[in-house]
This record gives sequence, C-alpha cells and structure tokens, in this order.
Amino acid sequence: MDELGPNGETILEYSIFDAIQAGFGKVVFVIRDFFRESFEQRMQERFGNKVELAYVCQDVNPKVEGLTIPARDKPWGTSHAVMAAKQEIEEPFAVINADDYYGKDSFKIISDFLKNDVRPDLYAMIGFVLEMTLTDQGHVNRGVCKIDEEGYLAAVEEVLAIRKEAGKIIYGQAKGAHDLCGDEVVSMNFWGFHPNFFEFLEKGFRDFVRANLTKPQAEYYIPTIVDDLIRQKLVRFKVLTSQHRWYGVTYKDDAEVVRAAFRSFQDEGVYPSPLFT
Repeated sequence: MDELGPNGETILEYSIFDAIQAGFGKVVFVIRDFFRESFEQRMQERFGNKVELAYVCQDVNPKVEGLTIPARDKPWGTSHAVMAAKQEIEEPFAVINADDYYGKDSFKIISDFLKNDVRPDLYAMIGFVLEMTLTDQGHVNRGVCKIDEEGYLAAVEEVLAIRKEAGKIIYGQAKGAHDLCGDEVVSMNFWGFHPNFFEFLEKGFRDFVRANLTKPQAEYYIPTIVDDLIRQKLVRFKVLTSQHRWYGVTYKDDAEVVRAAFRSFQDEGVYPSPLFT
C-alpha cells in the first residue's frame, strides 16, 4: 500500500483503474485478516461506486480432507491465494500481483482474450519483454518462457540473479555468468483463466500439500500448476506479449523510479489527476 503516485495512488490502484477501463466488472482482493478493515475502507472510498468489489482471506492453515496439516505461519503461495477467491468467481478471470504495474495495454489484451477466446482447455499468459522488466538497482529473478512455434507456452524456467552489467544482461554466478539477449519473454504473474481452473487448483493443491507436509516453507506457485497442466496436455496457454514497461519495487531505490514514471504518465495525460474522483 505504498503511495507512489503524484496524489498518493498505489500501484494496485493504477491496476484497478486500468482493469475498469479494459472492461472488467469486478475486483476480488485476496488479503490477510489483520489489515482487512483499513484496506477495505480505502478501496471502497476510491472504487466502490465504479466496480463491484469483493474481499476474501487466504487461510494460512487450510483444511484438506484426509490430511492433517501441521500449523504454519507462511501462506501456501500464489496458487492457494487464487483458490481462496473461488467463492467469488463464476466467470473467466485474470490474476495479477498487487504490487506490480503492468500497463494499460496489458489489461486490454487479457480482457479481449477472456471475452472472445478463453475455453476450458485454453488459458493465457501476458508475457513481458525481459529488458522491460529489469532494474538498475540489482539483480532480479524472472520466469523465462519457452514458447512453441504456434505461440503457446511450452514451459516457464525460473532464472535467478538476472542483472545489467557492462552493457549486457547476464545471469548466474560471476565466474559462470551467461548472457541473455533481453528480448526473451518472461512471466510477471499476469494470467487469464477459465473458471474450471479452480478444479485443477484444488486437486493440485491436495497433491502438493501431501508431498510437502514436513516443509513449512513450501509454497504452491501458479507456475507450478501451469507446468503440470501443460505437461499433462490438459490446457494450452496462449502467450500474449505486452510491449509495455513493467514497474515494481524490488529495491528501495526503485520506488523513486516508479514515482517518476507515474508523474510522467500524469503529465502526458495517460491517467487523470487525481486517479480516483
């Protein structure tokens, strides 16, 4: 909830604005109980008269039939977070990270897909050009995509310690670093799903929990279930590439970069000022 826009807007609020403009009619927030009251009040004040809002909480210690799960403090990951929204979703839907700025075009692209093309066996991912997702402040980890000749996702490989160095984009340890071109397509966790995705999620979560009962740090990530669905040939994922620059705050100094970008968007008339009126 860091305020990074010229009038105190958060990254999430820009995403909600862009989603509404792209035709989305409902926003479901997956949150934790301890800040729900203040968060809900803020969202209602800004968007309550513009779009339907719903709030669900991700249970850190969920119940899974037939399993005794040891208590833990860490949530079960992004796939489990999506599962928490099942009660509020009956239609095709998009999933984003709340702390990433994806750009107007990305929401329009995924909205068009969900209106026209999504099927029980066809989902989508918004891909970003690697070079447009990097920071000057240090290294990042990215899900680098392998795309088949028909434009469908073949796999997502988590590549660690990607950074700019001496005019190049590299990853890996200093003595064994490898070059990247910069035009690779990466996943920033922006997905488009058919509602039958919840059936796959629930089965996958039971299997994941069963295999990780003694691992209190294990998390069930969206790319985990995506890879499973692709490998089992149950669903194909269309890769829809956005040319928009991604913004996020990985390092403290990234915040000023984001603030400068939002100021420029306002000056150029990309967004109204203030964002919510």
